[in-house]
Amino acid sequence: MDRFLIDECLTSDLVAIAKARGYDAAYVPHIGKGGWQDWNLVPFAVDNDYIIVTVNRRDFLKQHAKFELHPGLVILIPEPRKDTRLEQTALFEKALEAFAAMNDDLTNKVMEVLDDGSVHVRGWDAGEYDIGHINNPKWR
Repeated sequence: MDRFLIDECLTSDLVAIAKARGYDAAYVPHIGKGGWQDWNLVPFAVDNDYIIVTVNRRDFLKQHAKFELHPGLVILIPEPRKDTRLEQTALFEKALEAFAAMNDDLTNKVMEVLDDGSVHVRGWDAGEYDIGHINNPKWR
């Protein structure tokens, strides 16, 4: 079963959304990991087969690039002045629709969901990432 780990910078409502679609999901603070640094959270997620969902793009891309194998990463990129619970919910719904269309496989990939609802997926692991994408995303 696919598992999502919702970062504490997002609303906990995303857990219910994932569960309603049949996925397992956990919220970082609810499992006792609130306040953990990204470099600690990513190995925990990888070891426990969690796909991390976050808005913290830069740090999580860097951390995931260190792994030869990881379950995946979902980054929601809301419009800065509208980063609300409702917008996060809408973007996560788009991510889950795209995830299902991919046959539920984000292994060694990053999915970025932009505020316009577009979804961009690319390979992202220790052997396949493009470091330039961190500062200059190719979907711009």
